[in-house]
Amino acid sequence: MTPHQRFYQVILIAGLIGFSWPMMMLVHECGHMLGALGTGGHIQQLVWYPIVFSRTDVRPNPSPLVVVCAGPAFGALAPAAVALALAPARWSCLYILNFFAGFCLLSNGVYIGIGTFGHVGDAGDMLRLGMAPWVMFAFGLLTTISGLWLLNSVSQRLGFGRYPATIVPGHAWATLALTTLVYLIGYVIGNPG
Repeated sequence: MTPHQRFYQVILIAGLIGFSWPMMMLVHECGHMLGALGTGGHIQQLVWYPIVFSRTDVRPNPSPLVVVCAGPAFGALAPAAVALALAPARWSCLYILNFFAGFCLLSNGVYIGIGTFGHVGDAGDMLRLGMAPWVMFAFGLLTTISGLWLLNSVSQRLGFGRYPATIVPGHAWATLALTTLVYLIGYVIGNPG
């Protein structure tokens, strides 16, 4: 890879990760909010801000187990479902969505899978509410493996592997612009808690 291509590779990967982290948290919190709305809960506050961990406060919460499970389930599966639905489109930039979907699967899977043992965050709440640890671990394992598989499937488009694809400069700059936009929106209208 030439230095010129390496430069665009770094921008592309930084943009993808920078965009994926806060957006993964937002999609995860959308799951909690949908769970709350679907069970008659009242959303008191959504904390979503680029430099803090997100959370959704629900009171009253008539179905706390549903609400807590909806976050990682929706957070992992919704982006994957969108990526799957758009797969036939064959757009040249579809790998960006696939990266995001893989990132969401992996992060939610690791969060719940490891949380099964650490009893922290949503996983700790799930355990306190009676969720079977083996269900949580199975979810974590399946989504982590799926996320790694999806991320591996786009690795050539990111400049990795035996036959790496040429990095498209427009894609690199677009991901950086999206990241900048997400962080600006987060700082302007986000709630730091």
